[in-house]
Amino acid sequence: MASKTTHSFAASFSLVLLVLSCVSAVPLAREQPTGGAISLPPRVAPTNPDGTFNHDAAKRLNRRVIEKHRQNLMNLEKNCGGLPEGIKIPDLAAVPQNPAHVPRTDEDSNDKVTHTKRTSKKAEEGLTDEEGDVEWAGNIEIGTPSKKFLIDFDTGSSDLWVVASSCTDGPCAKKNKYDVAKSSTSKKESGTFSIVYGDNSTVSGPISTDTVTVAGATAMNQTFSAVTTLSKSFADDPTDGILGLAWPAISNLKAKPWFLNAAEQGAVKKKEFGFYLSSGNGSQLYLGGTDPELYSGSLEYHKVDPSEGFWKVLDARIHVGGKEAVKDFQTIIDSGTTLMYGPPAAVKEFFSKVDGASVYDEQEGFYSFPCDKVPQVSFSWGAHGKKFVVPSENFNLGQTEKGSSSCVASLAASDLGLGNAWLIGDSFMKGVYAGFRFGEKDITKDAAVGFAELKKKK
Repeated sequence: MASKTTHSFAASFSLVLLVLSCVSAVPLAREQPTGGAISLPPRVAPTNPDGTFNHDAAKRLNRRVIEKHRQNLMNLEKNCGGLPEGIKIPDLAAVPQNPAHVPRTDEDSNDKVTHTKRTSKKAEEGLTDEEGDVEWAGNIEIGTPSKKFLIDFDTGSSDLWVVASSCTDGPCAKKNKYDVAKSSTSKKESGTFSIVYGDNSTVSGPISTDTVTVAGATAMNQTFSAVTTLSKSFADDPTDGILGLAWPAISNLKAKPWFLNAAEQGAVKKKEFGFYLSSGNGSQLYLGGTDPELYSGSLEYHKVDPSEGFWKVLDARIHVGGKEAVKDFQTIIDSGTTLMYGPPAAVKEFFSKVDGASVYDEQEGFYSFPCDKVPQVSFSWGAHGKKFVVPSENFNLGQTEKGSSSCVASLAASDLGLGNAWLIGDSFMKGVYAGFRFGEKDITKDAAVGFAELKKKK
């Protein structure tokens, strides 16, 4: 049995058998829950050091987003016996093949992950920003005796996987590896885990359960996969795997995601976590609540529809200069996505209301605007929701080329198969504090995402 000791804990970043249900969602009144905290380090957008747009890096981000959510929808269809109206799985042909690889110029490595401690039973684990604004990564521990793995934490997926000891060649060569035979708490489960990518490479392996600890919080009998084949797209990825923080409906493993499992075993104070993502220092993921020291006032919560497996908030609006530009759409809040994406027709409508905007790359869905007129862009939810502004530095990905008067926007057009839902990533999240809340008794009841303005730095 898991320990019933309650932990509040923080992890510093430079930054998945289940019951499926279909529910609807409406905005909730504002309120302020309490909880514990997790810290994160800085992340940057696909912008070159000289201030120009890194086109190749952005195309690589697009491919990752398409592949991730294509697999999510395949999982959803399998778990639920079908897809909701308007949702469709993109064809593999829609996934760009072999985009130019962008060499990493930073010196990120496992050695940068640090460990510190706080009082009041808060264990703080250092996390690093890996792959230039693509993933928030930090150490977790699996097994008995425990072994550390550098993991990408992602609210846009629901499974946990690491690399198996039997995977030694190619992309697996430099990864930390899990050996089922060396853990006394490991148990083999039936079935297999498999993800297919656009280039037909895979991440796949058997399914196991074991003890998994993140920043001092332990989930017993956590379902995960130690993969025996690893897609070549992970060859230059410094992480050893992924830990998803989304809902069970998109779990390839058909399992409770780690956070839910840990919360139900009493390893965290509340079934809630909060994100403060920053281009500078001090970013934070808070497990077991939210950190009121990082935001002003209270969070404005809106109920989510978890039936499709995402942190999806309904009744969204996007504004330009305070004026409504597009309304009546859904938003999936995904910390594992760097940019923001909307259906092509809706994004075209939005940019028709931005002075001087034009199409920059039609195939990839990128738009440009005059660099000296960065639009004030904001999102709101519900008829009376607050407008949360996308900071200009997060909306502007840089000049189209050195000396150009045109800059590229971090909102792109892409048909991800998500119906009328927009995928809202770090470009928005870096301007707000975001809380992700499961229901305490019934995880779907009162589940919500909340936003608050950040406290001004002194």
